[in-house]
Amino acid sequence: MIKNNASPFFGLPEEVIFCRSCVISNQRPSSTVEFKHTAEEKKKTIGFGDDGICDACRFHAIKEKQIDWKNREEQLVATLDKFRKTDGGYDVVVPGSGGKDSAFTSHILKYRYGMNPLTVTWAPHRYTEIGWKNFEAWCHVGGHDNILFTPNGKLHRLLTRLAFKNLLHPFQPFIVGQRIIGPLMAAKFDVQLVMYGENQAEYGNDPKENYIPTMDKKFFTAGDPYEMRLGGVSIRDIIKDGEYTINDFTPYIPPSAEYLEERGVEVHYLGYYLRWDPQECYYYAVENTGFQANSERTPGTYSKYSSIDDRIDMFHYFTTLIKFGIGRATYDAAQEVRNEKITREEAVHLVHKYDQEFPAKYYEDFLEYIGMSSDEFWETIDKFRSPHLWEKINEEWKLRHVVK
Repeated sequence: MIKNNASPFFGLPEEVIFCRSCVISNQRPSSTVEFKHTAEEKKKTIGFGDDGICDACRFHAIKEKQIDWKNREEQLVATLDKFRKTDGGYDVVVPGSGGKDSAFTSHILKYRYGMNPLTVTWAPHRYTEIGWKNFEAWCHVGGHDNILFTPNGKLHRLLTRLAFKNLLHPFQPFIVGQRIIGPLMAAKFDVQLVMYGENQAEYGNDPKENYIPTMDKKFFTAGDPYEMRLGGVSIRDIIKDGEYTINDFTPYIPPSAEYLEERGVEVHYLGYYLRWDPQECYYYAVENTGFQANSERTPGTYSKYSSIDDRIDMFHYFTTLIKFGIGRATYDAAQEVRNEKITREEAVHLVHKYDQEFPAKYYEDFLEYIGMSSDEFWETIDKFRSPHLWEKINEEWKLRHVVK
């Protein structure tokens, strides 16, 4: 346990603790809500026990030893039978990009359990070459119908810029759309079941969500759409200049829980029913759907097959490094330790080697996409460095605490 007197940003814990089992720290947020550049309220982060073990590792131990996966699969079959159609219609919507997780989810539902999935995709900001190849393979090799939804590019760029400037969270508008597109399309096509892959609670969000097969309905709480905040700004304020109307924000406004209930739409996680292992999903997707790993590792980590479809994705993880001291290699290594793919010692080495690597390959693309100069980029980045995590030594920023 390490402590210093610098006041944390975002209400993060002042003491920096690293899990004794994996490599995650207690700075990891336990939700994807907005962060402000102040500590107005204590922000919830991943929980730790008195033994120094994080919630994600605790649940993994439960998942391995206490959950009856045969019974869970029987529950899955019963759930699928409840929604199964015999009239040729779609009976499950699977949101995704054609990456390893969505490719696994849709293929196994169709070919093992006999469902008729409609896959739906909220388009990446900018496809990578390998991302587009895998998307095509998802449809043409995996054998799936797909709807590719691309939001208003001009507005999406603005929202991404605002999210970067105000929250240092350039992926926020994408995450909102990605979570909404499945239920929205299900309602439009008269499909009552939406199936996502794993629940992020497995990795440190609210542990209680691991014991519920469906998505938390709080995400679909109805409210005044004008007051919805995207990029740290309310929609009402964004449309004040007259360039956009409320109708332009349709893809970002969540359907209400009442709307979904009226149409009988339920949103489930396949990871509740089947033991989820990201690397095994990768092997399955390669063998069955034509999925390919990248020819080079992703900047900021050692892996080549996870979240490789969007050129902006690696800047999302770079900003988590800045805000929380947790980069892409930490996230990847932590889950691979839990799944016994690597040891903690190996994970520590990988984090030291790759976690703080800057994603230079698509840097110019990112600046052009959000309409920002390099000076403005770094000014924004440095503004969000919490003093309890970062210090400047000889004009170079250094993390105060690294996993050991």
